[in-house]
Amino acid sequence: MSVVNVSEKSIAPRPVSQHRPAPVMVIMAVVFSLLSLIPPAFIVYIGFDTGWETVKALIFRPRVAELLSNTLLLVLVTVPLCVFVGVMLAWLTERTTLAGRRLWSMLAVAPLAIPAFVQSYAWVSAVPSIHGLSAGVFLSVLAYYPFIYLPVAAVLRRLDPTLEDVAASLGTPPLRVFFRIVLPQLRLPVWGGALLVALHLLAEYGLYAMIRFDTFTTAIYDQFQSTFSGPAANMLAGVLALCCLAILTLEGATRGKARYARVGAGAPREQKRWRLNVLFQVLGQMFAFAVILLAFVVPLAVLTRWLWLGGIENWNQANLWMSLQQTLVLAASGAALTLLASVPIAWLSVRHPRPLFRMLEGCNYFTSSLPGIVVALALVTVTIHYARPIYQTEITLFLAYLLMFAPRALINLRAGIAQAPVELENVARSLGKTPATALWSVTLRLAAPGAAAGAALVFLGVCNELTATLLLSPLGTRTLSTGFWALTSEIDYVAAAPYALLMILISLPLTGILYVQSQKLAGL
Repeated sequence: MSVVNVSEKSIAPRPVSQHRPAPVMVIMAVVFSLLSLIPPAFIVYIGFDTGWETVKALIFRPRVAELLSNTLLLVLVTVPLCVFVGVMLAWLTERTTLAGRRLWSMLAVAPLAIPAFVQSYAWVSAVPSIHGLSAGVFLSVLAYYPFIYLPVAAVLRRLDPTLEDVAASLGTPPLRVFFRIVLPQLRLPVWGGALLVALHLLAEYGLYAMIRFDTFTTAIYDQFQSTFSGPAANMLAGVLALCCLAILTLEGATRGKARYARVGAGAPREQKRWRLNVLFQVLGQMFAFAVILLAFVVPLAVLTRWLWLGGIENWNQANLWMSLQQTLVLAASGAALTLLASVPIAWLSVRHPRPLFRMLEGCNYFTSSLPGIVVALALVTVTIHYARPIYQTEITLFLAYLLMFAPRALINLRAGIAQAPVELENVARSLGKTPATALWSVTLRLAAPGAAAGAALVFLGVCNELTATLLLSPLGTRTLSTGFWALTSEIDYVAAAPYALLMILISLPLTGILYVQSQKLAGL
């Protein structure tokens, strides 16, 4: 590839605001970032307050060793299997002549519309004997492999085939070309997807509770139910937080610094698809069919069976429609509040990219990587001791949603604000507009698509959130997820089916948007 000259304009630093950041924006960003530090500060404080002797007695015991073993085995087995399934499906649908590859690519992301605990509900009701580590790995792969598939498929569509052609011209067999040329270029999407899968495995509660597989999350919830924020639950939360920090550190240390962008004259050539012979065509179809059958068709078939058995009377439950209404209200309110809270941080990080503001932004990313049950446990303890009036109120619940889902809004807001020309904002302020007016009337209007995408992601996260809502919601609050969980806990699978279907119907549109966006990012 030939290296082309780059103009000074193209390498100029990103333009920033000509004005000093508004004090109100800085204060709001600092306040929201300090709130995000409540869970990690709680973990550190509890460790010191409990005392080393008690900490040692609670942590260094067989039960914790068992939970740690279960959790580590779950991550170590599930993540590689998710990588294998995701990369294999992405390669078949994007780089081969697999028949029906467009349809398979759409179906490959469909399991994202099924919450993990609904996936578990379907399989447990179909195969009641399913339980333990093997069941946890099996169901986790079905629920989370799309986190690998989506980014890997998007990167495969954009890869320049020149290096592959050079290797093939030197006599390198196709399989070796894939492992030596293509696979190394997938390191970033694979590592990023693997990080998401690992964090979800640490945070998941409903999936593993249904199959009676003990992890830190299920043990913390059980301890909370029995001792109500006792030291045992707090210590388990601390160990779980350390596991999350270890995974984040490992991913950052192994990501590498290789360059993956193509620099050269002209546009990259169209991707060459590997022609599959009859045998590999059949094997490819069988693999794709098996994955979609297990991850999407079986849960829908089981759900349809329960809906059929329940009949039309099953939809006449008063609690069902109340749960749908409360879910939509909480999700819409949570999305709006999270979006508003994220605006100052996103705006400062783009318009005034100083280390302090980047650090404030980073606080939110770290806290969101903690499992929801750790965030909820921290808020329960803090509100009981220091803010009793807001304990078990909507304020605490919305604060949990803010801490857990702020990055979903931040990432999209940052992208939208970065695409809005800073010059327009500067002109508006030079004409006498206040900083808030200029931000609202100019920048945020241009960043509206990114803001809407962020709000939609937060909306979906709140709709399917289980553990924090179970622990923090006020008395009488019943969302689709908590209502579904209450009924499945009573083994009333027929009555739980409408709740599951409504959650899937709410999730399907966003899943379709994610698929369309991945196609656009690839230039299709």
